[in-house]
Amino acid sequence: MAKLHLPTSSTPQMAPDSAASPLAATGYSSPSRRQLLVGATAVAAVGLTAGRASAAGAPAVTAPAFARATDLGAAAQKARVLGWAKDTWHSLVAMTDAKTGLPADNINGGLGVADRSGYTSPTNIAGYMWSAIVARDLGIITKGECTRRLVQTLNTLLRMEHHDPSGMYYNWYDESTGAKLTSFPGSGDRIDPFLSSVDNGWLGASLRVVASADRGVAPLANRLFKRMRWDAFYDTNASRKPGLMHGGFFPVQPPNRTDGFYGNHIGVGPDVWLTNHHYDTTVSETRITSYLGILTGQVPANHYFAMWRTFPDDCGWNWQEMQPVGQNRTYLGVDVYEGAYSYRGMHIVPGWGGSMFEELMPDVFVPELSWAPRSWGINHPLHVRAQREHGLNEAGYGYWGFSPSSNPAGGYREYGLDVLGLNPEGYFSDQEKTDVKLAYADCRDAVNPNPTFGDGVVTPHAAFLAMMHEPGNAFTNLAKIQDELKAYGAGGFYDAVAVKSGKIAERYLSLDQAMVMGAIGNVLADNVLRRAFSTDAVKRALQPVIGMEEFGAGIA
Repeated sequence: MAKLHLPTSSTPQMAPDSAASPLAATGYSSPSRRQLLVGATAVAAVGLTAGRASAAGAPAVTAPAFARATDLGAAAQKARVLGWAKDTWHSLVAMTDAKTGLPADNINGGLGVADRSGYTSPTNIAGYMWSAIVARDLGIITKGECTRRLVQTLNTLLRMEHHDPSGMYYNWYDESTGAKLTSFPGSGDRIDPFLSSVDNGWLGASLRVVASADRGVAPLANRLFKRMRWDAFYDTNASRKPGLMHGGFFPVQPPNRTDGFYGNHIGVGPDVWLTNHHYDTTVSETRITSYLGILTGQVPANHYFAMWRTFPDDCGWNWQEMQPVGQNRTYLGVDVYEGAYSYRGMHIVPGWGGSMFEELMPDVFVPELSWAPRSWGINHPLHVRAQREHGLNEAGYGYWGFSPSSNPAGGYREYGLDVLGLNPEGYFSDQEKTDVKLAYADCRDAVNPNPTFGDGVVTPHAAFLAMMHEPGNAFTNLAKIQDELKAYGAGGFYDAVAVKSGKIAERYLSLDQAMVMGAIGNVLADNVLRRAFSTDAVKRALQPVIGMEEFGAGIA
């Protein structure tokens, strides 16, 4: 398999005020994490009535019991999922340097030290730390081992080079030393040190989790978190008011780059080279950074409503996948077009690429289902249902779960449900990149409205995220991926598998493995990560904001 560079930062979401290319924010020629980071019963469970949910009728978030969706009994299913967690944790341990406590970005299926990537990121480090909490609560490791591992990692973070004025970390470090990287191991490709808002967002979320879940490391974790300035990324001059989060910034302007500007949002330290692009859509993993800014009081609450739900429905926006449906509402003085896309009898607020990662990763930490019953409480189950129906019914793959991952043919690709992505280029579910665009009123004809899909690629971490909403269906799907497609090794599920050709990406990515651990922890260990992150103070800051909104999602 070709040597991979798998950056974990998200690609810009092509905000209307940005002329940047989709890779512009990362500074790399290699792909980034984004460009590279339920049936009817489930719909009823979130209280849908005439395509809407009522706040009073929404259930509290609790660890879902396993449905009897296979011939296995519930106890046998739980035992098997626990076995998957043990193997997944084994891969994370194999990735982690014994001296620094930093995990590699990825590792080949052999799980040897020589198989490690040689680089890591704030998101990778974050995922390893929250996975240690899950491993502890599942009984895979002891409390003492968990604390020792976290102390080691946090002490390394304290000494690692970072941007002092903002407290934020650079995108790439050597996992064996903690040194900031300026070139990729092996290839020597240049790295212009970049501070990503979303990568630091996941580190911040993980610091809050470990500080809450392990008293022994709380002083270290709180020390690191308290120096992080989320307003360093907040741009009140963005085209969407009151403001949006930058993709990130470089300490100095990189050579031959003109797609940014010098500025300083916090008034401390020298100006930095800020990206022109902003994270401007709400169905995105990047909303974790907005949550952190709001809960710390560094970013105003109404920023949450500045992000697009869909783009407008007029012909000037007919480059998007389909014409949205919806209506305008106002929250905290901000006008919001509550648009949704239509798919198989459902109205769903789309992500940038239509991946499970975008929709559900923040839900690993924030109980969005119960805190926002009229928005996320409807959209999450419907997005899961849409991915399942696409894989099983529309495309006929026999399996489902689509998200950015290693490409079984080599390298890295974004996978998703194309028609549930705002990105006109699409995240596709098959290797052939089967593209579909629906007719857009009188302004655009449909493109390939009756597609024939090819070699679908399923990504196990996507199905694990879905397990938080459809435990029985997700279990059945994952068991088939293991038993029939054989996409499983000593470190758990391999990163991706092409269902027709049978090609397997025999690689483990630390972030994808950490998503597996996080989802299992919430399902089997009483929402361990949600409980740790969502303290009373966080609830007071976030729940009133996200809970007031009514998406355009529902049954069509």
